[in-house]
Amino acid sequence: MSESTGTPARAASPLAARVQGTVRIVGAGLLGSSIGHALSARGIDVSLDDSSPSQLRLAIDYGAGRRPRDDDDPSLIVVAVPPDVTADVIERELAQHPLAVVTDVASVKLEPLRVLRERGVDLTHYIGSHPLAGRERGGAISARADIFVGRPWVVCRDEETSAADLALVESLALDLGATPLEMTPEDHDRAVALVSHVPQLVASLLAGRFVDAPDGSLRLAGQGVRDTTRIAASAPELWVQILGANSQPVVDVLDALAADLSSVADALREPEAPGARRAVADAIRRGNDGVERLPGKHGQNRRFEQVVVMVDDTPGQLGRLFGELGELEVNVEDLRLEHSPGAQFGLAEISVVPTAVRRAVDGLEARGWKIASTTND
Repeated sequence: MSESTGTPARAASPLAARVQGTVRIVGAGLLGSSIGHALSARGIDVSLDDSSPSQLRLAIDYGAGRRPRDDDDPSLIVVAVPPDVTADVIERELAQHPLAVVTDVASVKLEPLRVLRERGVDLTHYIGSHPLAGRERGGAISARADIFVGRPWVVCRDEETSAADLALVESLALDLGATPLEMTPEDHDRAVALVSHVPQLVASLLAGRFVDAPDGSLRLAGQGVRDTTRIAASAPELWVQILGANSQPVVDVLDALAADLSSVADALREPEAPGARRAVADAIRRGNDGVERLPGKHGQNRRFEQVVVMVDDTPGQLGRLFGELGELEVNVEDLRLEHSPGAQFGLAEISVVPTAVRRAVDGLEARGWKIASTTND
């Protein structure tokens, strides 16, 4: 896209879009720019704005949209700014564009709504929303059009929300490949405290224990600890705002988790005491039950089994593995890679439907692959 002409980037053959007219996005960071990329790919006119001139220029250079124009008449405005200024920007956009529908993508829904109501802002055309999507790294440079695909997009309507306004916000989610879900702001904030905000804290606290750990200990780190701490790379400045805005639901989960940790610690202080082993086993079993409740691929409850294949650390090996699985008519539902320290091979953990396990194992072994393990081993 050319900034000098103000012409928005278009895909060569854009897919039909539900959202019509100009979409104004305020905030050209990860989420705002990602929304811009996805909408532009569908041929939608995207106007980008940001308080940071350099961030705005970067997002435009990458093709997430164009600069605002004085004659812009957006049908939809998406506020994608940090939580501590979300309410201010929503209020400003509602005042400047009274006919547009305004939504936001902040990860906390109750606090900005409370502030707006206290200020007496007319919220007739405001609908809070939140895509459950993101990456550890932020900014326009990390934006991707596909980060919303298959992800939930919470929409918080109220009694003042018209059917047309609701349809427009839900159409935004659908155009981006997300699945719209209706929730109240209270239910949303309690839910994200459990499945997003506390996991961030747990990952950060655990990773923080690595700071003073001996190098020899960290060389033993495998895929389990990497999976557990992956999100610990997130930006502290943003999370201070998120956690502060959703403090009480987060505290409720942390208090319950602290009680669970204390119970297990007490059992391990005297592992031979009556009931100690059962307490530990019950904690692990409850974790098994909790993991079973998590949705699988594309939000389905369908379960998969894992086949772990040893892969030489040489160019083209993963491609060959995928090609031969295709020849065996085995669909790869998910993939995790783990490199063995000091060894010239890695482990590819492939998730497949249970009925394909034997076909995958027998077929790959016949082709010379070494199978390290399967779920049923």
